[in-house]
Amino acid sequence: MANMLTAIRAREASRDILALMKIAFAAFAALSAANLFAAGPEYLVYFGTYTGPNSKGIYVADYDAARGAISNLRLAGETVRPSWMIADAAGAHLYSVSELGNDGRTNGEVSSFAIDRASGKLTFINKVSSGGGGACHLAFDKSGRTLYVADYGSGRVAAIRVKPDGALGEQVSMDQHSGSSVNPGRQKGPHAHSVVLSPDGRYLFVPDLGLDKVFSYKVDAATGALSANSPAFATVTAGFGPRHMAFHPNGRLAYVVDEMGSHVSAFGYDAGAGKLTPLAEYSTLPAGFSRTNNSAEIAVDARGRHVYASNRGANTIAVFDVAPNGTLKKTQDVSTQGRTPRNFQLDPAGRFLLAANQDTSNVVVFRVDPKSGQLTPAGQNASVPSPVSILFLKK
Repeated sequence: MANMLTAIRAREASRDILALMKIAFAAFAALSAANLFAAGPEYLVYFGTYTGPNSKGIYVADYDAARGAISNLRLAGETVRPSWMIADAAGAHLYSVSELGNDGRTNGEVSSFAIDRASGKLTFINKVSSGGGGACHLAFDKSGRTLYVADYGSGRVAAIRVKPDGALGEQVSMDQHSGSSVNPGRQKGPHAHSVVLSPDGRYLFVPDLGLDKVFSYKVDAATGALSANSPAFATVTAGFGPRHMAFHPNGRLAYVVDEMGSHVSAFGYDAGAGKLTPLAEYSTLPAGFSRTNNSAEIAVDARGRHVYASNRGANTIAVFDVAPNGTLKKTQDVSTQGRTPRNFQLDPAGRFLLAANQDTSNVVVFRVDPKSGQLTPAGQNASVPSPVSILFLKK
């Protein structure tokens, strides 16, 4: 009888312990969920716009990287036509172009702002002339002390020193492109369209739409000044109009999106010499598309397995697989669910892609398949007035 009572009490004690464990587990799960919810979105996402009746400058929203969700859009700072933005490595300052002077009557500008990481608000510090018309793209040197700017309207590239307090200082280097190419409507003169630093920071590359050339410059590590490399440029097919450029993470390949030709030009890259060697060209357009199109943005994912390029006209993003030798194979043409996708960006984790549709004022979020790289609408879209550039910043 004593043994039976002992066994019964042991079973009851086991049930009590199990019940307590379940309660503790439930409480832990609830607390973890509450903490996760309280943590909120991890990123700020900034949107540069073409200003006008509906837009006043740079907008900011909270970005939840787990869900690809954009929320709480608000005006971060007023400025004119901020079509490209970049932040310093510390996330303390944001710099934007003001794309003015494409008509040849005035110069573009570059502005600096202090970033409030809690609210996303931008406080204006100062601005300087870009030195030429149509400032359209920015890049930092490796030290973060020199900012490079491309002037589309006048076809020039310049280097501007950045002061310790984030203010913009003097221009330390400039190169004016010259010449023309085969399209009389768009290539009568040079149109520097972007500035892209090599992975090691020793060279700066400048695709020039007006000349069908990608210029190569040596970067002075101490001063940030530029000097012509040898060879001074690589070429794309005449009339293609190179626009933006992205390096493969292996450092041996680079891809240029050709705006007028609606192609991606693949290059081999010699990091020692800063030399680009043409490999092949790939159409960005869906099969059978024959209307007017201007390709715009290009990106390579962090693992180097996929290349993405946007089309203004077809209003699609082309997805390519990257072979080990750098050749591309198109695997998808996906609608951006809006018109004129001037810019898109992969988010910091590479799990989502945000496409900015300029003419329909919407930003569409796509989920990125981790294996295929293909895009699926995530249903987490946002209304942003005339969005033309996207910048993520860790809170």
